[in-house]
Amino acid sequence: MRKFFWSLFEVVETVAVAVIAVILVRTFIAQPFLVSGSSMEPNFKDGDYLLVDELAYRFREPVRGEVVVFKYPGDHKTYYIKRIIGLPGERVVVKGESVVVYGVDGEKIELKESYIREMSIQKDVDEKLSENEFFVMGDNRDFSYDSRSWGALTRGDVTGVVKLRLWPFSSVDTFKPATY
Repeated sequence: MRKFFWSLFEVVETVAVAVIAVILVRTFIAQPFLVSGSSMEPNFKDGDYLLVDELAYRFREPVRGEVVVFKYPGDHKTYYIKRIIGLPGERVVVKGESVVVYGVDGEKIELKESYIREMSIQKDVDEKLSENEFFVMGDNRDFSYDSRSWGALTRGDVTGVVKLRLWPFSSVDTFKPATY
């Protein structure tokens, strides 16, 4: 009988350690994210299952072209996925199909985005970002609810950077930021 209780204790202890490890990993290191909707097509499709790195931004700032998951500014219980276009202190001008970023030093960067679909409907925007703000847009520009609609995203709302697609298995992939 004593052997049975000892074995049961070992099982309970192992399960408890595993549960604590999973909670710590999901809270501080990485979390899964399920894409909902078409705003990031063709790169991320409805139903894609992604792994979000929550640790990276504890050591560095987000960079232009990275795909991030964040708390929607209008409802912090809702998470969105978008691509970073403008960085803190920059000015973002969206006019027609053109997206131009003016860097802090005044450098003009016209984004050449091979990863997006052609845009037909566009809301013109001219926004200067503060030191704590990012401008984000979906890759499927005609069908994305993003910074063009609700404004800049604050640094505190950014959860993490997308690193890996886990599902569907036929599309497993790692991701690096787009370059312009």
